Amino acid sequence: MFNEIIQYILDLGPAVMLPIVILIFSLILGMKVGDAFKSGIHIGIGFVGIGLVIGLMLDSIGPAAQSMTERFGISLEVIDLGWPGTSPITWASEIALIAIPIAIVVNILMLLLKMTKVVNVDIWNIWHMTFTGAMLHMATGSYVLGIVGVIIHAAFAYKLGDWFAKDAKEYFDLDGIAIPHGTSAYCGPIAVMVDAIIEKIPGLNKINFTTDGIQKKFGALGEPVTVGFIMGIAIGLLAGYGLKDILQLAIKTAAVMLLMPRVIKPIMDGLNPIAKQARTKLQNKFKGSDYLIGLDPALLLGQTNVVSASLLFIPLTILIAVIMPGNKILPFGDLATIGFFVAMGVAVHNGNLFRTIISGSIIMAGTLWIATQTIPYLTKLGNVTGHVSGDKLLGSLDQGGAPITYILIELFTFENITGLIIIGGIYVVALAMTWQRARKFTKKIKSESEVV
Repeated sequence: MFNEIIQYILDLGPAVMLPIVILIFSLILGMKVGDAFKSGIHIGIGFVGIGLVIGLMLDSIGPAAQSMTERFGISLEVIDLGWPGTSPITWASEIALIAIPIAIVVNILMLLLKMTKVVNVDIWNIWHMTFTGAMLHMATGSYVLGIVGVIIHAAFAYKLGDWFAKDAKEYFDLDGIAIPHGTSAYCGPIAVMVDAIIEKIPGLNKINFTTDGIQKKFGALGEPVTVGFIMGIAIGLLAGYGLKDILQLAIKTAAVMLLMPRVIKPIMDGLNPIAKQARTKLQNKFKGSDYLIGLDPALLLGQTNVVSASLLFIPLTILIAVIMPGNKILPFGDLATIGFFVAMGVAVHNGNLFRTIISGSIIMAGTLWIATQTIPYLTKLGNVTGHVSGDKLLGSLDQGGAPITYILIELFTFENITGLIIIGGIYVVALAMTWQRARKFTKKIKSESEVV
């Protein structure tokens, strides 16, 4: 009975589940019932809007991507399920029901031990942590190690939320909010490392173009909707569409550029009073602690440079998939949400799309390679949960291509020592640089507060 109740709640999806969690959280914080209800409804409406825009992208760009692969004779044997296909399989795993309380307990312990400032209310996206545990379970056959995977991924995500608080606040204007997310957060350290390298290369470090910069330079031709229209034409041409289909696709991509920032607004209207109430309440109770409310990265998708990068990386990711040695996955399910992979990088690069293209290309190449390595475990999970049968192979960029999942699998199986050394080595360096960057920001904030 308990399992059925939990599964029913999970099946509600983020558009219903998150407002319920937010409503309960708001009431605990002492908000008035009317204000808490209003905030929850606004957040739910925002997620419905995001779903509609992502659906528009998937319905319009998905077929175009498929046409591209057919036109250029791209033959990749495993189709990317994307998060819409991977999350139900994850929630059906043996790890799922215990993963949510475990992730919450890890968060509480880290808060009590002052190891994080993130108060995570993004319960639905605990599926990322669950995925790591389920994959580790499939790879090792050990349920206990699967639980260890959930714990490590949870702690890792909360720390990334801390480390990228600077970007959430300064670039996305999300004061008091963190994004402890299994895709946006784990890709961020790669962008930090790439940014530091580019900064040391004369000439390359001077190149800078942003959506706002293009708009200023080209006027109406540089408007986000115009940029989206042009990108739609380019994607349509690559897909081999006729004039009518190209123009229809161009209008739809222009619509995405215009609508995505607007559908984010209801979420912000709902979150702002909650974030302020939460910080005030928690800071009064626990003096000296500056808490961050952990939320979904959908908040990042409305920023114009993120929207531009998302559209740019649809054809780019397919190209990378084709030329990437050893890759077996054809990007599809996650193309519409490719912004999750590059959003934090956009902030790290301060909107510089040139640097975002470089770091994003490295991120997507690494994601495809890792996702290819995890195909056997995801396929096994699909078989165990009854989502697939026979010899059909499953692959997913979102979480299937996560470095933390791959590194943990290799640490406990040692099936690919070379891969562990290379991927693990690069990622440890990137994390060390991210930690150092976050420390500098924290010291800067402290020194500024002392002067005041």
